Order: sequence, then structure tokens, then C-alpha cells
Amino acid sequence: MPKERIIAGLDVGSSKIATIIATQAPEGKVSVIGVSSVPSKGIKKGVVVDIDEAVEAIAQSLESAERMAGYAVSSAYVLVNGTHISSLNSRGVVAVAHQEGEISPSDVGRVTEAAQAISIPSSREIIHVIPRGFIVDSQDGIRDPVGMSGIRLEVETNIISGATTVMRNLVKCVQQVGVDVEDLVFGGIAASQAVMTDTERELGAVLVDIGGGTTDILVFEDGSPAYAAVLPIGGQNITNDLAIGLRTSLENAEKIKEKLQSMPEDLPALPGRQAGGRQGTQLDVSDLALERELIPLKELDEIIEARLQEIFSLVALEVKKSGFSGKLPAGIIICGGAAGTMGVAKVAKKVLKMPVRVGEPRGASGLIEEVSGSAYAASIGLLLHGASLQPERRISLGSARGRVGDLISRLINWIKSYLP
Repeated sequence: MPKERIIAGLDVGSSKIATIIATQAPEGKVSVIGVSSVPSKGIKKGVVVDIDEAVEAIAQSLESAERMAGYAVSSAYVLVNGTHISSLNSRGVVAVAHQEGEISPSDVGRVTEAAQAISIPSSREIIHVIPRGFIVDSQDGIRDPVGMSGIRLEVETNIISGATTVMRNLVKCVQQVGVDVEDLVFGGIAASQAVMTDTERELGAVLVDIGGGTTDILVFEDGSPAYAAVLPIGGQNITNDLAIGLRTSLENAEKIKEKLQSMPEDLPALPGRQAGGRQGTQLDVSDLALERELIPLKELDEIIEARLQEIFSLVALEVKKSGFSGKLPAGIIICGGAAGTMGVAKVAKKVLKMPVRVGEPRGASGLIEEVSGSAYAASIGLLLHGASLQPERRISLGSARGRVGDLISRLINWIKSYLP
């Protein structure tokens, strides 16, 4: 009987550092056995700004999750984020090596590696090389060419890269707590695996993961990523706006935001208020020792909506920049810690003029009540990403650029994970 495989995911974010430990059964099911989330330290807008503080927070989160799971983590998949992330589409072409013209996995590896032969600065490193589709002897639309006959093999790939120094600092922090980095995973890629359906990917959609300090944008077309970007704005900006507008501390502003998230958007009818309306309704903040005990919801809505409009206006600009504006019938899927902000779906629909859905993570079992909210979409997706890959060699600080191209089996697994 094959043993269960242990998978660990580490989400080093701007507002929280989450560690999730899960088991993967031989049939592929992922079950969460350990969860821990602690306030982030030493991380700003997805980038390490203080190694000592970051290491301390990572160690605290890791230790708590290990105690819950009863398992010591030796390696983990780690989320990488920040505005240094960018993507581009590249094409590779090779001649099929086999004399009979049958395409083998090694041909797929060679053509994907050929697609990486692009000019990128020495200060950047490739994170993901995702095949979008194959062309065999001018026949396009092929998802998995292995076993087909042909002479010429082409591939269209989406290459996601990041700043080498930023990623090395992140790897260094994780290694200092005694954990090897199994793989670095872009936050948008991880979140998409947990909240998006195959239909949404196939039709065309945009994933928006609004975290504490950054917002990940990932555009899908024909079942695979076609464009990625990260904005330097997130839920912490909403908290800052509330603190300034209400003349209170950041801690109180965060508590007010949490109170709002627990309130229904459609309020029942009361004297002086129509059903579903918020006019005349006030939020009780008597427990926060503010200058006033009641704050009109209309005032809070105005503060939050202004920031949400800015975020989604920037998202709209990125979608336009990607060239897929008006070509995404499945609309926008929102996740992340700020996805529960009051009115987020309404503002997104108003600004982007497309269908909107707030995504909840799925695909894992076990202690999922601990990580059931949108805030843990990327963390759950990290486990699902790890489950779709076979264990590979660890990442070292001196890893070479284009390391993905050296792992043919990993490329094959990537292709299979995006097949419907």
C-alpha cells in the first residue's frame, strides 16, 4: 500500500503568514491536518523588508501548524508575490525526434524549454512556464500532443517571472527556520486552482486576489493563464482609509471592517428604512472607545467604496493592457482577505461591467472550517498545486535561471493539471 504523502504550504503575505499541512491519499485527495495563521511581520507588499522579523513570524506560524498536525515539516511549497511579478507569452518550435514521428514527453520538454529561450534581464528568474496550447504540423488547439504523430511541434506558453533577489530573500527566510523550499508558486496561480472552475478557465475569466498589501490579477483564456500582474494596493489600504476618515487607530479601523464583513448587505425593513436599504442604519462601535458610539453605515460605505473603485479601476486598466478586454465571458472571480469587504462585488460589477463572483476555496477536506474563507484561497491552492506535482529537488539560493526547463516531468505534470 502506498503511503500518504505530506504536503505543506507556506503563505508569506503582507497581513498574515499562514501555514497549512495536509495529507495526500494515493488516489489524490487532499486532507488538511494542520493550520496556523499569525500576523505578518517583516513583509511589506509581498516582499521581505526585515529578514529577522519575517523569520520569527514564519517560525511561529510553522510551529503552531506542526503542533496541530503532529508532524514536523521538512519542505514546503511557498507563495511568492509582489509587484516585481510579470508575465509574457512566448512560442517554441522543435522537430519531433522520433523517426516514426510520434511525439514523446521528451519532445514536449524540449519544445517548452525552447519557448524559454527569451531575453530577460539577469536580475529576473522564471517562476512558471505554463503551456497554453500545442500546434502539431500547423494543427492548433491541441492540449496534450504526447502519442500523436507529427514532424513539427510548436507550443505557446505563458512565462511568469520575478525579481531574483526578492525571491532569494524569501527562500532564505524559509530556509532559516529549517524548511526546504519545494517550489515557489505565484499567488494568482495558487488561488486560481482553489476557486476557479474548468468552465471559467475555458470561457475566459480574470481572477482578482485582493490580499493585504497587493492585488494579484490573472487572466485566463482557453483554459490556461494568458496574463499576470500584481498591483501594490490591497485590503490594508481600505483599513488605512477608515482610520483616517474616522480619526481612529488602525486596530480600531480593522475591527470596524470586521464588524462590517459580518453584517448582511441586504438589511431587513425597519421604521424609516426600506427593505434591503442601508440609509439611516448605524453601526454600534461602543466597545471600541471611540468619540462616538454609533457610525452611520452610509459614511462607512462611502469611504470603502472610494478605495474599491480605485482598486477595480486599476484592475480594468490591467485587463485592457492584456488585450482581453471584452473577451472574458465568465467574468471576474474575486478572492483574498479583502473579498469579504462590504460591497466588493457590487463595485466590481459597476467598474468592470462584467459578471462577478466571490470565490470560496474548494478541493480539500479535513480541517477546512479553519480555512474555508476567501482569505485562504491561495493557501489551499498551494496545497492543490503541490498535490498535482511529484516531489522534486529542492530550490537552493543559487538556483539557475530557467530551472523549470530542466525538469521535464514537472512540465508534463503542469500540462496535465490544466487539462479539463
